[in-house]
Amino acid sequence: MEIRNPSPGLYNEDLAPARERNWGAFSIFNVWTSDVHSLWGYYLAASLFLLCGSFTNFLLAIGLGSLVIFVLMNLIGWAGEKTGVPYPVLARASFGVWGANLAAVVRAIVAIFWYGAQTAAASGALVALLVRHESMLQFHQGTHWFGHSGLEVICYVIMWALQLLIIQKGMETVRRFQDWAGPAVWVAMLVLAVGLTIKAGGFSMEHGIPMDVLLDKTRDAGVNGQPGSFWALTAVGATWITYFAALYLNFCDFSRYAKDRAAVTRGNLWGLPVNLIAFSLVAGVTTISAYHVYGEVLLHPEQISAKFDSWVLAAIAALTFAVATLGINVVANFVSSAFDISNVFPRQISFKRGGYIAALIALVLYPFSPWDGNAAHFVNAIGATMGPLLGIILVDYYLIARGQLDVAALYQEHGRYRYSGGWNLAALIATGVGALFSSILPNFTSWLPPWWGTYGWFFGVLIGGGLYWVLSAVMPRPVPAGA
Repeated sequence: MEIRNPSPGLYNEDLAPARERNWGAFSIFNVWTSDVHSLWGYYLAASLFLLCGSFTNFLLAIGLGSLVIFVLMNLIGWAGEKTGVPYPVLARASFGVWGANLAAVVRAIVAIFWYGAQTAAASGALVALLVRHESMLQFHQGTHWFGHSGLEVICYVIMWALQLLIIQKGMETVRRFQDWAGPAVWVAMLVLAVGLTIKAGGFSMEHGIPMDVLLDKTRDAGVNGQPGSFWALTAVGATWITYFAALYLNFCDFSRYAKDRAAVTRGNLWGLPVNLIAFSLVAGVTTISAYHVYGEVLLHPEQISAKFDSWVLAAIAALTFAVATLGINVVANFVSSAFDISNVFPRQISFKRGGYIAALIALVLYPFSPWDGNAAHFVNAIGATMGPLLGIILVDYYLIARGQLDVAALYQEHGRYRYSGGWNLAALIATGVGALFSSILPNFTSWLPPWWGTYGWFFGVLIGGGLYWVLSAVMPRPVPAGA
């Protein structure tokens, strides 16, 4: 779709509706293999496995959670395929042409945090491999910069720079990279799982990990009840769903390039419930087998590969997981932050320049490592900030607009999405109230019960979306002349 006479402050070629739509189901599928098959994805799946207490409980909680993820991704993905616009432009319909910058900045901040976390995870895999050499181990232990070992800093910068190379040639390069990286890590995962299972003497549905070990490993997860209890299983499902909170918003950054709606649905079907359950299953098998082989719970795959006698096998495992982690960073964080920052200053900042800004901020944050700590808590705290945004966008698109947007008006300063000076007050109020209950109160006060934070994203979606629905009904929208 060609946009005629767009407002300069709302348009550049990167934010325009997608012209080439050649992503089939396989490319959409590999968005998810790139997103899930990472060190953080494995770490989260293995951590949640411990909370379930049994293999059957794990598959039940992860399976139901994956179906919810599939439904939500279809809803936002179909909107992207139909309109051809990225997330910050889609947000203009509900937040206003200038109010969408608020939604974009929130998503960009989260993306930058995740960008740093994923880069640190990838560099950690490289560090675990290199310290097998005595001289590298000595350098790692004896040299420290910015609160980290010198080796950690060097590996972080290397991984940070590699991601900039991937994005140099735009979204088609991203597609080709993820089409290779996603399947590659599946091979490494299966080799790791099968090798450890054989070494452990076979596989059993009974994991054999003592309850005192499970309690010790899950004591900081913020979950009421012991592993395997009803509340532990609901927390597992909630955390698994919240893990994808960022991509619920910006999956349209990718689905906008899809050939048709069927490609989005098929790619999501194989990439989400099928792939998620299979990946989690392999992570669980590997965790069990590693416990029986090494006598300890190892939640990080690089911890397992570091114990391999063969340097070659350790190198293959570490490098494959590092590459896969770069894949999710490019897909979930670089692309999103690039579009989001570009949306704020479209005349000055292109897609690539926005990505470079996000990457630079992640580099500056590295000495402080705000992403260190418990995986489940980090996921819930970060993900909860985006719940109200998703609720508002889905309510506006499906319940108020009935799936019909004036795409051209999304690029017009004085068009139908101007609202009040470019801001939709209903969306702003709903975002503030939703964020109060999803993020601010549970994370910065003790006014709410401890379990609230685990479900903060859900409260954000329901409160933000519900309040927006009510306010949109009672607050008439001003329609500019000529809209």
